Amino acid sequence: MEPTTTRRPFDLDRTVRLLITIACIVGAFMLVRYLRDVLLPFLVACLLAYIIHPLVLWNQRKFKIKSEPLAVTCALLEIALGLVLILWFLIPYLYSEIAKMATQIAEFAKAQVAIPFIPSEVQALVVKYLDFKALTDLFSQEQLFAMAETAFMQVWQLMGSSIMVLLAIVSWVVVLLYLVFILIDYSSIVTGLRTMIPQKYSANVVGIISDIARTMNLYFRGQALVALCVGILFSIGFLIVGLPMAVAFGLFIGVLNMVPYLQLASIPIAAVLCLVQAVTGGQNFWLLCGETTIVYIVVQTLQDLVITPKIMGKTMGLNPATIFLSLSIWGALLGFVGLIIALPLTTLCISYYKRYILNEAPESTVPAPKKLDKARKQPRNPETDNSTPE
Repeated sequence: MEPTTTRRPFDLDRTVRLLITIACIVGAFMLVRYLRDVLLPFLVACLLAYIIHPLVLWNQRKFKIKSEPLAVTCALLEIALGLVLILWFLIPYLYSEIAKMATQIAEFAKAQVAIPFIPSEVQALVVKYLDFKALTDLFSQEQLFAMAETAFMQVWQLMGSSIMVLLAIVSWVVVLLYLVFILIDYSSIVTGLRTMIPQKYSANVVGIISDIARTMNLYFRGQALVALCVGILFSIGFLIVGLPMAVAFGLFIGVLNMVPYLQLASIPIAAVLCLVQAVTGGQNFWLLCGETTIVYIVVQTLQDLVITPKIMGKTMGLNPATIFLSLSIWGALLGFVGLIIALPLTTLCISYYKRYILNEAPESTVPAPKKLDKARKQPRNPETDNSTPE
């Protein structure tokens, strides 16, 4: 006979507790909104520490480092060295790609080519209202240098005349300090937060925290790695088919893939690049479009069947629509702070609703280790086992 669960009636005591809880949530929201400029460096540092901490653990295991500060220093130096190497090789290539794109746009503007798959009226409107000379100048070397010089001068003047920019720079230095201190004491911070949970609510709170941690792992760590792999694959594919600005466009699609399937929004840009390459390079437009479409299909297939299951497993966490909606809502309410805490708060709300409104069992429970289960099943020998029972 299954036990029947009865819901507690909403008496005066429960109603007052509910109102106090709602008031605390609203007060916490207003406090975060008021202090969002102060909390931003700390939250950014927490997010970066959460992402970098696996690298710290890897350094400790790989190089047998027992000192936490030394492992953190090694991890930060590895990240800095990686960024320097990427920029060292990527910036010159992107610069040459932009210059090449400027030449192709200039040739496209001069070429009086009747494209058979586009109506002549549309071509006439494009030629009439699109300023190809301005586009060419935008991608020219002189214009790039002028834009960089203008931006540098404006930033320099702003730094000299505004104390807010100086405070912003100081705040990002504070982010680095927060990051170092959080990484050094990461394990003790996590343990301390767990000990602060009352024993009465420990099981429920730990279950909700495990749901949040799972979603954070899937999105910030897993999805970032998936996006990097997808961006590299798109860059390689576009280089093979000969698409202009292949590396820049492929990495841009990888950034879009931080929100799953948002890379499909890049298809119109790919069509325009195919058009420019077909007119200036003498290639067949439909053949180039077909090759680019094959790149999209192959990369998407590899992402769905190989990359995502290998990195994230079978559980995908929040669906793309929920991710995009949560980022939009929390970003509008709390600005950049809202973008950082959007997914944890959304996961917290969904987990709370499933557990306490729908009374569903927790989805992400941590199984006990097999060795521990085996040890529990074996009978204890009082002569050889000198351990004291817990």
